[in-house]
Amino acid sequence: MNTAVCKALKTQSWKDLYQAAICEPDLNKLPGRIDEAEVALVVRGRELYYALDDNLEEKESLDDAMSILHALRRSLMRRPSAIQTHSNLDYLKSA
Repeated sequence: MNTAVCKALKTQSWKDLYQAAICEPDLNKLPGRIDEAEVALVVRGRELYYALDDNLEEKESLDDAMSILHALRRSLMRRPSAIQTHSNLDYLKSA
């Protein structure tokens, strides 16, 4: 895992990153926000797996959040032109 990602995860909770992803209005930034949130969810899930406490409610919240992020990513895949508009313009500028 990238060191920068690890540092970001230490300063932001999975809930903050999840909220940032689902509330991101910029479709060009959204895939990155989803990636960050998914990594945070996986890291927290691993922490809970090894924790001695029974965190059933948070585990269910993690599962729900991951499902929503996957649905959001799938919806983006159905609208690739909305995401690639910016990168297509960059390509045309460099030609």
